[in-house]
Amino acid sequence: MAKYSSKINKIRTFALSLVFLGFITMYVGIFFRSSILLMSVFMILGVLSIMLSTAVYVWIGMLSTKAVKVICPNCEQPTKILGRVDMCMHCREPLTLDKDLEGKEFNESYNRKAANKN
Repeated sequence: MAKYSSKINKIRTFALSLVFLGFITMYVGIFFRSSILLMSVFMILGVLSIMLSTAVYVWIGMLSTKAVKVICPNCEQPTKILGRVDMCMHCREPLTLDKDLEGKEFNESYNRKAANKN
């Protein structure tokens, strides 16, 4: 069985990994102190990665404010749903607001436009 998580948490994890990737890239640049050009390239790539991470965090923050807030029927904690189907952020319970999908097995492809036509 595939391991699912909420879409908001996936995007936040991606943004956090960009931060760490940026720091690691800049640390690699320290090993090239003898070549100012090569060190500068690594430093610039690291800073660009961190700036991209900031943009992703802003984007998911804006998206999160528009997400539908629901109470999870399993853990009874508030969570947010993006798209037709999503997972609870706390207990990973499959959630949907679409009456046609209730009772069906969870599948992330329900959020794609091609799956919506069925």
